[in-house]
Amino acid sequence: MDRALLIKNLFGLLLEDRRQACIDFAEENYPFVESISQKRQYSKYQMCKVFLRDGFIDRYSGDKLLFPGLIRLLTLEFPDIFKYHKNWKMSDTHMIYWDLYPTIDHLIPIARGGNDNDINWVTTSMLHNSAKSLWTIEELGWNIHEKGQLNNWDGLVHYFIDFVNKNPEYMQDKYVYSWNLGLIRAIAELENE
Repeated sequence: MDRALLIKNLFGLLLEDRRQACIDFAEENYPFVESISQKRQYSKYQMCKVFLRDGFIDRYSGDKLLFPGLIRLLTLEFPDIFKYHKNWKMSDTHMIYWDLYPTIDHLIPIARGGNDNDINWVTTSMLHNSAKSLWTIEELGWNIHEKGQLNNWDGLVHYFIDFVNKNPEYMQDKYVYSWNLGLIRAIAELENE
């Protein structure tokens, strides 16, 4: 659909003083879609379930992503290299948080009529989530990539688990601890399916 041509047709009707025809045309071809504003916050468990389901693959690019707790361990181990700012200030946050940090996005944005459920949730990087914003993948010319297979790529969750088992003092970090709990619960549920 060429939206610029839709507006051209709409203005043609407007120039002909056919106001009701304009309204009917706009509502049929380029309507305003009202959405209900919802605060969305997901538990680490819910996010881990989606990341594991998608095989830690960015569904918009096909790129491999890393388990968030592992990225945090890198920051704790090497704070001068893998810098992090609590508000993700770009000048103070290493690009690993944008490039390889997974997050959940709504394939069909809530603001565009999408549902807030796991069927509409996909794994993507913070970079792609930010770029996509409230657009649909069709509007951006993007494609949805296949889910990954955990036996091929697991986001390095096993490195994370091995590292915190070897270095339990890192469990004192609330961020690491909460990601560990979410991961263990999601893995257990996956194994019981």
